[in-house]
Amino acid sequence: MPSSAPHDVPRPEYPRPQLVRTDWLNLNGPWQFEIDAGDSGLERGLRERELAGTIIVPFAPESELSGLGHTDFMEAVWYRRTVTIPAAWAGRRTLLHFGAVDHDATVWVNGVEVARHRGGFTPFTADLSAVARPGEEATIVVRARDPRHGPQARGKQSTRYQNFECLYTRTTGIWQTVWLEPVPDVHLRRPRITPDVATSSFNVVVPLSGNRPGSAVRVTVSDGDGVVATATARADLDLAPSVRLPLERVRLWEPGDGFLYGVRIELLDAAGAVMDAADSYAGLRSIAIDGKRVLINGRPVFQRLVLDQGYYPDGLMTAPTDAALLRDIELSLAAGFNGARLHQKVFEERFLYHADRLGYLVWGEFGDWGASAGHEQQPTASFITQWLEVLERDVSHPSIIGWCPLNETTQEIHDRVTQLDDVTLGMFLATKLADPTRPVIDASGYSHRVRESDIYDSHNYEQEPGVFADQLSGLGKDEPFVNGAPDRPISVPYRGQPYLVSEYGGIWWNPDLAGTEQDADRESSWGYGQRVGDEEEFHTRFAGLTGTLLDDPDMFGYCYTQLTDVFQEENGIYRFDRTAKLDVERVRAVQSRPAAAERRP
Repeated sequence: MPSSAPHDVPRPEYPRPQLVRTDWLNLNGPWQFEIDAGDSGLERGLRERELAGTIIVPFAPESELSGLGHTDFMEAVWYRRTVTIPAAWAGRRTLLHFGAVDHDATVWVNGVEVARHRGGFTPFTADLSAVARPGEEATIVVRARDPRHGPQARGKQSTRYQNFECLYTRTTGIWQTVWLEPVPDVHLRRPRITPDVATSSFNVVVPLSGNRPGSAVRVTVSDGDGVVATATARADLDLAPSVRLPLERVRLWEPGDGFLYGVRIELLDAAGAVMDAADSYAGLRSIAIDGKRVLINGRPVFQRLVLDQGYYPDGLMTAPTDAALLRDIELSLAAGFNGARLHQKVFEERFLYHADRLGYLVWGEFGDWGASAGHEQQPTASFITQWLEVLERDVSHPSIIGWCPLNETTQEIHDRVTQLDDVTLGMFLATKLADPTRPVIDASGYSHRVRESDIYDSHNYEQEPGVFADQLSGLGKDEPFVNGAPDRPISVPYRGQPYLVSEYGGIWWNPDLAGTEQDADRESSWGYGQRVGDEEEFHTRFAGLTGTLLDDPDMFGYCYTQLTDVFQEENGIYRFDRTAKLDVERVRAVQSRPAAAERRP
């Protein structure tokens, strides 16, 4: 991928791997910065003046890598940087991209507001053509508001000053790469690439910024031996022309074997000259449902998933390096998992790129926690807006094999439709409309509210393997374990869908605390159930719980909590710093035997 960042710039890699252009400019590194504790900065002139401090972008001010490590609440923060737009970009539009800013961002360039975006997990873009031309300076000012109170999609960010239980240090402001990119007046936008295994082809939809008479879109698919297929479609009739490419050399994207085709997309003018071009990639794989089984490429693949929360000791939600993203997948595979539930966070797109390359299965999830107000959950309409932005960004990644818009909603069934019901159904329908090719869980664990949900799941942190097995024994009779008290239902009835326990285990184990005074201190160390006394007890418990799920022929997968410790939550396979905590080979051995669902004809 192209590089346009000095070696000393943090996170220098190209941030958008499914739409790669040659020209770009990475804006990570030192920015002016100031905390606006009362969110009064606009009235006090912070937009116009130099700021008091410095921060290292793209790391949040709470993180060590930002150079600040300020972990108190910040109602608003301000950023400022002046850059010169390369003169070589003359004749093209300059786009300013933000990978993610938490939570409510306003952007001014040369004193003019160019963007406003709400949502801490998704990218947004500003066109600078009206305020700064190539060869000129552009002073970028960003205000990010992150109020402490009120419903907001925060994921696992703590709403108290301190971390507690399974909630962690907050992220405020810019936490993914900021970059500039030149594009022609009429240019390509993010493509949607849908594999079709049944016809050995890809359907490529190419959104455009406009339509020029006589223009065309040309798509070329290649593998290691050269061009596999090329197709062209008119681009002067539709804002998003569609191109179908039958493949002459078919190789499937498989779990553990992430074969990817290269995809070149070109926008041609009436004379056949290239107006815009970008590189992408695609994997050919299918997902289907057969009774209680989820099939990948027509065969059952038992999903041995791990809960991955994507936190780092020094970068918080931002990985310190691109290699750190890759390393987490490698650690998961080494422990015998074949995929992950990306939990309460929309991961950096570079993580999905590595998952695509390695054939690593992924469930995409929205960080919807933070919607509680008192005893009621009150998600807002912006949750649906933000989730649609997630789907638009990630729909073409072959590693994603399912969607989970919500997690652990807990409102009881009423005889009326509540706001939570509206949002749950809205996010489910939005997901199915945006992507009819993947299964969708309406809400993972707890309140299942959509009868048409493709998947039914539960969260079960019972630590005694025998009791765990008894609780899950009814699935074969279509009477599965369901979260919530029987006399106070929170879910619509199970109707025979594919079923998995999407959170289990969470075995509490810190070898450094065994036998110390902190052994039972749940403030500094937290996990599910009774902490195991030694590593042998961990392996016995893990084998018993996991074996129950592997041996159930009606179960299509599971998700173990979790890949790494995260701050005070010490129930990971690895420590928070990713070093060894226990015998990973024994964990791998437990998961390596065939599951009952895989043995069924």
